[in-house]
Amino acid sequence: MDILLAILPALFWGSIVLFNVKLGGGPYSQLLGTTFGALIFSIGIYLFVQPTLTPLIFAVGIVSGLFWAVGQINQLKSIQLMGVSLTMPISTGLQLVSTSLFGVIVFNEWSTRTSIILGVLALVFIVIGIILTSLPNKEQKEGEEGQGNLKKGIVILLISTAGYLVYVVVIRLFDVDGWTALLPQAIGMVIGGVLFTFKHKPFNKYAIRNILPGLIWAAGNLFLFISQPRVGVATSFSLSQMGIVISTLGGILILGERKTKRQITGVIFGIILIIIAGVMLGLAKE
Repeated sequence: MDILLAILPALFWGSIVLFNVKLGGGPYSQLLGTTFGALIFSIGIYLFVQPTLTPLIFAVGIVSGLFWAVGQINQLKSIQLMGVSLTMPISTGLQLVSTSLFGVIVFNEWSTRTSIILGVLALVFIVIGIILTSLPNKEQKEGEEGQGNLKKGIVILLISTAGYLVYVVVIRLFDVDGWTALLPQAIGMVIGGVLFTFKHKPFNKYAIRNILPGLIWAAGNLFLFISQPRVGVATSFSLSQMGIVISTLGGILILGERKTKRQITGVIFGIILIIIAGVMLGLAKE
């Protein structure tokens, strides 16, 4: 039962982008709707849990939420350029690499020889996995639009990764509990969503539809907090990375994104390597 709870964040987070695309709208409407959905859910959790919110916790949570919005809007822009099945493995891999390196440099997480070996191998697996999932279509010519979109999408994903990194790290730097940060984070997400989208007139029916992915995202957060004391932080972290399977294969099977046999093989092996790397990083943190 505890493991099932720990898998739920991956199920929810892996399906968010599929809902975003299916529900329609551009990245700006999708972001705005998602942030309001997260806020609605977080208000409900706050009323139930009623954590103490100090000015510092509130400020840290808002900053974290603002940078989440940076990460999310750029991930959605990348999806528009490259598709879900290509964006999500690369995005997940970059996030794993950046958060792991930050943990090593700042928090000295890999303190033993075993953890260093596991960590380095995991990073190698992630790099190989990213390369495999982004194999080009041999039938495409170098100058074609698809190749240009790939380069542009990866640059956007680097900005997205920086946003997600700050979103995660700032909470840890100030040692803010996840339950306590949930509402301030959601407020920061909404502020970021409005700031990044208001020029693009995102207040439309698609923003309302995309409230649902926000509720799903917040539910994933809830189950992560519930599962961590039951299975441990390392295990819950590792299992949460399995959402990449849902988002990537969902992009191909549900959204109908076209891939050659060579690309599908690369995606499958790339996903496997990234998941293994996520597990290894979880073990390296123990």
